Amino acid sequence: MARGNSGRIVIEVDPALKRELYASLAKSGSTLKDWFIKTALRYCGDTTQPSLFRPDSGPGKIDLYLAKGHGRLGTSSNKR
Repeated sequence: MARGNSGRIVIEVDPALKRELYASLAKSGSTLKDWFIKTALRYCGDTTQPSLFRPDSGPGKIDLYLAKGHGRLGTSSNKR
């Protein structure tokens, strides 16, 4: 799969999985972008420094992501 320099990530998934994922996200009040960023940051953290404990709240990589000026989760700072 091609990798460009933009902030976009494009994947193709089974339509049934896509429907199920969006339904689950809607139930939890989350967006695909929020879920992906949270999951990706957790995954990247686990690959660099595995932890026995994962606090559910408090400051962490998501807070650092936001502090670096990436805006609020679920919004885009480069709207067209």
